[in-house]
Amino acid sequence: MIGSGEPLGRVGQVKEVTSLANPIIKDIRALSQKKNRDRSNQFLAEGLKLVIDGLELGWTIRTLIYSKAAKGKSAVERVAARTVASGGLVLEVSEKVLSAITRRDNPQMVCAVFEQRYAPLESLQPKDNETWIALDRIRDPGNLGTIIRTADAAGASGVILVGETTDPFSLETIRATMGSVFAVSVARCGVEAFLKWRSKNPLLLIGTHLAGAIDYRAVDYTVKPTVILMGNEQAGLPDELSAACDHLVRIPQAGRADSLNLAVATGVMIFEARRHMLKVEP
Repeated sequence: MIGSGEPLGRVGQVKEVTSLANPIIKDIRALSQKKNRDRSNQFLAEGLKLVIDGLELGWTIRTLIYSKAAKGKSAVERVAARTVASGGLVLEVSEKVLSAITRRDNPQMVCAVFEQRYAPLESLQPKDNETWIALDRIRDPGNLGTIIRTADAAGASGVILVGETTDPFSLETIRATMGSVFAVSVARCGVEAFLKWRSKNPLLLIGTHLAGAIDYRAVDYTVKPTVILMGNEQAGLPDELSAACDHLVRIPQAGRADSLNLAVATGVMIFEARRHMLKVEP
């Protein structure tokens, strides 16, 4: 756990910043743009809990930022000590600077710049009783963050982003994950690479489709490692991906709505798959 004997004296290596013109602050604020996140391989996470979650799970903090109001709090001091010990920078900033960094009027007292981390697709080798989620061209950062959080809660093994998707390391997505981004493997690839990976691994690919002929509850999710493939919010799965599925399924709906929110539908699919898996786990 954080705080188990870290040398708090090292927290003296803190840089105080009150100006938005400071070049370090400018670089941190630039992380609001995807091109800068990709160029620097960094992203911003807000909130002491998220920061601690990242550290506990082995992610690297490049810069820790906390408000003057957080100065002296034991949990913050411990995170700061650990950041310094690993070669990171610690900044004590005014509330004005923190609001500008987080783009919030009432920001949390702590945020941090982490290194991005993607799992190489070729390194993923689904095993028996594992469930993975593949998302085709997902656009909404809230949906993606919620799906990552749900995958974590259900015990799924990871998320694969297929095609041009929203950024899993945007501040909006990170907020929606509630820290699960640090616990769930995320890979990204093009359609061709995904189909090639699928052909090399013994797995059950189940796609959701409005024209799906099978009720999602009628599938045996336990015959092979399962990959649940979800389509774009507006367009659904393209023919190229739906043709590669072992099953196309639908989630029956009794009301007037003709579709579910993508994150909700993905959650239904994940928990159904995990329900089947739990029946056969020792």
